Amino acid sequence: QVQLVESGGGSVQAGGSLRLSCAASVYMDDNFYMAWFRRALGKEREGVAVISRGGDVTNYSSSVKGRFTISRVSAQNTVYLQMNGLKPEDTGVYTCAAASRWIGASLRASDYNVWGQGTQVAVTS
Repeated sequence: QVQLVESGGGSVQAGGSLRLSCAASVYMDDNFYMAWFRRALGKEREGVAVISRGGDVTNYSSSVKGRFTISRVSAQNTVYLQMNGLKPEDTGVYTCAAASRWIGASLRASDYNVWGQGTQVAVTS
């Protein structure tokens, strides 16, 4: 069973940038979809970005489109989330997830079967 470990969270002022990393414990071949989710305090978990098996298809929530970029480097077993133009409403726990079957560009949490522990992102105004 693959394990996912996130890093790169922290505190940043509004308008700043962070890059999150998600490292897998085993080699990620093209059979995995990878995504980032986030949960703000008191709110439901939100799918932020997903990248397809081959890295050629991505999908973003409307709240981050144009500001966040998801990428993957399979040879490094790593998925990244570059976050630019951060806003206070981007604050939350960001969690990496993987799906081992075809799910299209889904941002539904129920479609993912492997989850990391999460990393905290705080954006101050």
